[in-house]
Amino acid sequence: MRLTAPSFLVFLISFALFVYAVLPLIGVAVPAIGISTLYILIAAWVLLAAGVVFKGI
Repeated sequence: MRLTAPSFLVFLISFALFVYAVLPLIGVAVPAIGISTLYILIAAWVLLAAGVVFKGI
């Protein structure tokens, strides 16, 4: 399996999800969307991993 770097857009979306998930942990109030921050953090990681594994994402 050959791994590739994720596209810049995938990286930015993953990073934005990460920041959104971590903000409540440092005390910044963000509007609740009904999903645990753990699930948002997992989604960010999965998106980034998919960008690395699949070429063209």
